Amino acid sequence: MPAHTSNDADAPEVGIGWRAPHQRALLEQKPALDFIEVHAENFFAPHPSARAPLLKARESHDLSLHGVGLSLGSAGGIDPWHLERLAELVAETGPRFVSEHASFARGTWQSRTVHAADLLPLPFTREALDVLCANVQRVQERLRRPIAVENLSAYLCWPEADFDEAGFLTELSRRSGCHLLVDVNNLVVNALNDQRAGRIDAPLPAVRRWLDAIPPDRVSELHLAGHHDRGDLVIDDHGSRVPGLVWQAYRHAVARFGPVPTLIEWDTDIPALEVLLDEAATARRLGREASRASAVERIA
Repeated sequence: MPAHTSNDADAPEVGIGWRAPHQRALLEQKPALDFIEVHAENFFAPHPSARAPLLKARESHDLSLHGVGLSLGSAGGIDPWHLERLAELVAETGPRFVSEHASFARGTWQSRTVHAADLLPLPFTREALDVLCANVQRVQERLRRPIAVENLSAYLCWPEADFDEAGFLTELSRRSGCHLLVDVNNLVVNALNDQRAGRIDAPLPAVRRWLDAIPPDRVSELHLAGHHDRGDLVIDDHGSRVPGLVWQAYRHAVARFGPVPTLIEWDTDIPALEVLLDEAATARRLGREASRASAVERIA
């Protein structure tokens, strides 16, 4: 496995998402990143040429496989074909991280299995938690390793709830043994939309309360991204630099969880690779500062 680039114990390891326009530069320049993340489904094709660039990248960087199609919250269970393709990819590439979302995208409609083109939120009920735990455990048993499960940006909520989101995910982690991937941008997007709907007074305190409700030992990774403010609604589009409010929330997350590995996501309006590397450097710097400040407070 490649050596990590973060030699400072107070600084988080930082990675970026692999996107097609940057493939050649990543392979040739081998920038100072600790890991790169890919969407697992993009590499399900079994032909060797489809995975060759990924295997080449593994020579210089750790890999993270981030799924978007397992539908962990589906009451109909996990799609066996999808799980087998993921298991094959994990076995061949030996990723450092494997992650998915606390969502569903697969269900039954008029006696047929249908797939949504989105990550749909779950009701935070005991019944939904039972389904999610069972599916996560099945995936982990097949992969023979724990996975990390990510919180969503959601534009609707179910009226039924036995938990708040942080409590729901904490119980999922406790029961299934999975890790949690905390997407800080998703928290900010939800809080901004809650503020505009009149459900909260200010976004940053709400995000901090959410982070403080999660046990630090369950968090294995953080995600950062940009979002689009339409005025009436904030959209999690991953199409711009990380905004200031997300950086503020990130500092609190590092103070809470420690300098856990951090990913810069950018999926639309892809910029030059140098822009992502600059964002990664900012994450490392701010993470180091937050980690050291937290250590000083604990000593004091």
